[in-house]
Formats: sequence, structure tokens, C-alpha cells
Amino acid sequence: MRPARSVLSPGPVGGLPGAIARILAAAGLGVDAWVHARLADQYDAVAASISQGTLFRIEAAFACLAALLVLIWRRLPADAFAWLVAAGGLALLLVYRYVDVGKLGPVPNMYEPVWFNDKTITVVAQGVTIIMATYLMATSRRRGRPQLR
Repeated sequence: MRPARSVLSPGPVGGLPGAIARILAAAGLGVDAWVHARLADQYDAVAASISQGTLFRIEAAFACLAALLVLIWRRLPADAFAWLVAAGGLALLLVYRYVDVGKLGPVPNMYEPVWFNDKTITVVAQGVTIIMATYLMATSRRRGRPQLR
């Protein structure tokens, strides 16, 4: 079993371009986590079986975990998880901004048809993460398998 590589160690998606992509992806996820954690208590009143504040805390926790994984565990699954957290968060933000979905089972109606600074910051952070995680996934190589020529 190989030890985990740090963000700056050489190898696939290593060196300066990979390090910059990992740092930017983690920074985007960190901003996403910070905004959601900071706003969570303001959304606790929007509830069905689960509150929107709780969903914000879950998003913050996933974003923190993804940021740590993309920095510490330089593997395709970590990069894919970071991409999924950012893309899923962005998709939900845009849907609930433009579509009044209503209550869905235990999920409350989270329709909020306005833009404000925190929402804009989150969109930018998630977009940066999606771009950087896409780059990391596209440039990763599988270890232990012969390369096709």
C-alpha cells in the first residue's frame, strides 16, 4: 500500500499546475463550507421533517471533507467527490433560485428567488471548484495499469 501523497508531491497531476488546481479547488470548497455554516442558523425556521439550516450544515460538512480529501488524498475518487459536492450544491442553488419546487418529502420548500452577496460568492466558489476538479480528473492517470500507446 502506497502512502498518500501531499498536494505538492510529484506524480500524476503533480507539480505546480496540480498544486494550484488542488489549492483552488480546496479554497472554493472552503468558501462554500464557510458560507453554508455561517448561514445555517438563519434557515433553521424553514423546515419540513428536516430544516434548511440542517441541510446547510450537511453541505458545509461535505464541503469541508471534500476540501481535505482533495488536498491530502491525491486520488481520482477524492477529486470526483469534490466535483460532486460543488456541482450538486451549485445545481441545487440554481434550481431553488429559479424554480419554486415546493416541499419534497422531508425537504422543505427552499425557493428563494433573489440574489444576494453570499449566494453570489457561493456560486463563484462552487464554479471554481468544478473547473479545478474537472481539470484534476481529466489529467489524472491510473496507477498500476499499463498505458496504451
